[in-house]
Amino acid sequence: MFFAQAFTQPSFVLFTNLLTGWVICPGRRTVTRMLHVGDSDGEHAHDAYHRFFRAGRWAMTPLWKTLTLTMVAALKLTGAIMIDLDDTLFHKTGRKVNGASVYRDPVRSSRKKVVYAWGLNLVVLTLRVTPPWGGEPLGLPINLRLYRKGGPSHLELGEEMIREVADWLPDHHFKLSCDGAYASLLGWELPRTTVTTRMRRDAAIYEPPPPRKKSQPVPRGRPRKKGPRLPTPEAIARRRKKGWVRTTVEERGKKVKRLTLALQVMWYKVNKEQSVWLLIRRDPTGKQDDDFIVTNDPDAVPAKALGQYAGRWSIEDTNRNVKQFLGGEEPQVWKGPGPKRAAALSFWLSSVVWLWYLTTQGTKPVLPALPWFPKKCHPSFADALAALRRVLWRQKVFCISPKRAHLPKIIETLIEVLATAA
Repeated sequence: MFFAQAFTQPSFVLFTNLLTGWVICPGRRTVTRMLHVGDSDGEHAHDAYHRFFRAGRWAMTPLWKTLTLTMVAALKLTGAIMIDLDDTLFHKTGRKVNGASVYRDPVRSSRKKVVYAWGLNLVVLTLRVTPPWGGEPLGLPINLRLYRKGGPSHLELGEEMIREVADWLPDHHFKLSCDGAYASLLGWELPRTTVTTRMRRDAAIYEPPPPRKKSQPVPRGRPRKKGPRLPTPEAIARRRKKGWVRTTVEERGKKVKRLTLALQVMWYKVNKEQSVWLLIRRDPTGKQDDDFIVTNDPDAVPAKALGQYAGRWSIEDTNRNVKQFLGGEEPQVWKGPGPKRAAALSFWLSSVVWLWYLTTQGTKPVLPALPWFPKKCHPSFADALAALRRVLWRQKVFCISPKRAHLPKIIETLIEVLATAA
C-alpha cells in the first residue's frame, strides 16, 4: 500500500495484479502470460494491461522515490550511502519498439570483435547494501533513465538521477562508484557526492600546482593550475619500486592481500580545478594486471577506496538478475512510454524482492539443502525470488481452501515446484 498514491484506484488494481503475475509467472514474462496467473479470473481484459504500460496515467518517479525512502528507513542506512552507476542493454525484437536503437553489446563484445544489438540502452543507479548474512554486497535499483541517441548523454542522465536522489535524501552524503566510461563525473559538481572510478592506463596526469611562497612577488596572469607532466599511470606502476604498501582489501565480500600505491595527481582533462587520488592496485601473486583507481574523495583511505570500487560489481549482478530471473527484456510492449516503463518496472521489482527478503528473513535465512551445493551459505537473488513465490503461491492457491482439504506433504511439494519454476 506504500505505492498506491502513485496510481488511480483502477490503475493500482492493474499494477498489483501485474506485479504479482510478474513474480510468480513460470516462463516468459510477456504481458499476457503475467496476467494469466496474476489475473486468472479475467477480472480485466488483456487490453487494459497493455494500455497500463503505453497510456496509463502514472509515472515511475513517485515509485522510485517511495521505494528509496522506504529502503533507507527499513534498512536503517546512516552516514554516507554507497551508490553505483552503470548502463546496460535490453535486447528487443521488432523495429517499431519506441526508444530502441542499435548499440554495442558489452556482454558479447571483446577487444578484437565488437558485436552490435537492437534494444534499449538503460542507465541504472543502484543503492549498495551489505546484507546481514555477509558476503557480496547487493545492488538495489533506485532510479533509471532511457538513453536515446541525439538526446542527453549517459553522463547527463547519471547526473540527473543523482541530483534527484539527493533531493529525496537531503540528510545524506553519497559515495558513487562507476566504471571508466563515467570518469568525467570526477569534474562535475554533484550534490554531496564523491566519485570513485577507473583511470585510463595511458591518461595524461600532472603533479598538483606548486603553492606560491609568501616571499615570492605576485606573478602576472592567472596562477598555475597544474604542475609538471607525470608519466602515464602504467609507466608509474612499472617504474616505481618504493612506496608500495601491503594492505588487506575487501573485494566482493572477501578479504584479499594487495599492494597499493597512492599518489595525488591532477587529471587535467577530467578535472581542471581539483587534484585527485590515484590508487594503483597490484596483485602480489602477479596473476592479475595492475588496476588504476581514481577518487576525488579528499579523505579517502586507499584500502577502503579500492574496496568501494570493487563492490561496484553488485550493479553488474543486478543487471544479470533482472534479465535472467525476472525476464526484464521479455514484456512485448512497443508504443509510447511502454517499453521504458516495462524495463523500469523490472528493475524496480528486483529492489522490492530484495527489500521484502531482507526485512522478513532475518540475519540467517533458511536455504534449501542442495546435494550439489552443500557449502552454500549466502542466498542469491534466485533464492529471494523463490521465497517470495512460496508466499504468493500459498496465498493464491490455498487461501479459499479448507484447512484440511489437502495433505501437508502434497501442499509443500506443490508450492516448492511452483516457487522454483522458471
